[in-house]
Amino acid sequence: MILFNRLESLQARLLALLLTMICGVWISAAALTWIDTRHEIDELLDAHLAQSAALLVAQQTDTDEAKRDDKPYRLHTYDDRHPDAPTLHKYATRVAFQVFHDGKLTLHSGTAPETPMSPQVRGFATVDLPDGGAWRVFGAQGNEGDVQVFVGEQLRSRQSILWAVMQAVLMPLLVTLPILAVLGWLAVRQSLAPLRTLSEALARRQPQAVVPLVIDDTPTEMVPVVQSLNTLLARIGQMMETERRFTADAAHELRTPIAAVRAQAQVAQGAGDDVDQRDQALRHTLEGCDRASHLVAQLLTLSRLETAGNTTPGVRVDACQIARRVAADLAPGALARSQVLTLDCDAPSLIAADELLTGVLIRNLLDNALRYSPDGAQVTVALTCKGGLVKLQIDDSGPGVPSADLARLGERFYRGLGTAQSGSGLGWSIVRRIADVYRAQVAAGPSSLGGLCVTVTWPIAPDQGSRQI
Repeated sequence: MILFNRLESLQARLLALLLTMICGVWISAAALTWIDTRHEIDELLDAHLAQSAALLVAQQTDTDEAKRDDKPYRLHTYDDRHPDAPTLHKYATRVAFQVFHDGKLTLHSGTAPETPMSPQVRGFATVDLPDGGAWRVFGAQGNEGDVQVFVGEQLRSRQSILWAVMQAVLMPLLVTLPILAVLGWLAVRQSLAPLRTLSEALARRQPQAVVPLVIDDTPTEMVPVVQSLNTLLARIGQMMETERRFTADAAHELRTPIAAVRAQAQVAQGAGDDVDQRDQALRHTLEGCDRASHLVAQLLTLSRLETAGNTTPGVRVDACQIARRVAADLAPGALARSQVLTLDCDAPSLIAADELLTGVLIRNLLDNALRYSPDGAQVTVALTCKGGLVKLQIDDSGPGVPSADLARLGERFYRGLGTAQSGSGLGWSIVRRIADVYRAQVAAGPSSLGGLCVTVTWPIAPDQGSRQI
């Protein structure tokens, strides 16, 4: 099998394997035929030897009885009855018989020696005769033991018969081997025609073509291959669309902060000796750089999520610890604006997700709550476990979101009218994408604090088959 794998062509591999199997079957059949034919020939010729010996014994017995009854008899020798015996048949010289009466040779063929051909007086024996090679000899005795008969045959004659039979049987099969090879090559080539069609179809496609492949009369074995190729093309199309969308989004969104940075740089350049104006322009320039940096980070995060699809593996993580860490990072900004940030999370809340992406999700929601709430507002974060679910709830006392705009939360670059805070409108898109990856449910509605209430619900991570971070 390793030898076949060295062949580069699949057609050559199949043809070599097919011919090897045919030759193997042919050789096995020839060997079995040889063994069975040789056995049958030996059985048949041994039976003939035994029958001939029995006839000679019976003939001698009749002759002895005639002699005892004083009946006239004549002992016929082989030469008396068949003066031209050697020319009667081509195998005549390969058979012999002897008849002994009271230990004296009374009848024999011209090919038989003067001494008994076999040391075994009854049954079969294989012996080597002088100038005769190997012989198969059958010995028999009369009822009174005074008649001894030997009938023999050269084993070479049996081999000749066997070879003649095998040639008649196997030569036609041997002649058909080249025909089978040609037919096998045609069959393999015809069977692999769909593969050539697939290869030609792929070679003709343009690099940007991601439409599904359609091949007529696709064999059953190739259906999974074509389906996998179409699935791969669909994924490539999605990735290309994601890249195009990312490029368009980046070009669209980065244009504004870059233009703002340029304008502020021009203001600083033209400020001259006005230190206050120059400092204010530089401060606005830094804010623009921060906005551009935040936008790039959001765009990259969303692009990675859309490129990865739903294949990001999840492990057991504690959402409570992640929420506590995110709240600690955002607390200084909330304190600077006199906002009250409360975290209610005492028990571990284990979910099957990615720690980094879960942190991104919570950070986006909490950052939105703090960013769009006024100074001195109240923001609460609560995590609870109930009914096999982990629930994250973030409430704020900000202006909230009109009910008509709630359904649009999560659209790329969507921001509500009248929003004074800076942002890209991608935070909610990232939140919903991360939630889709890890089977979480996101809902938004009015809060009891007067602003917006956002809830995220995950299934509790199973204890077995996972690992703790």
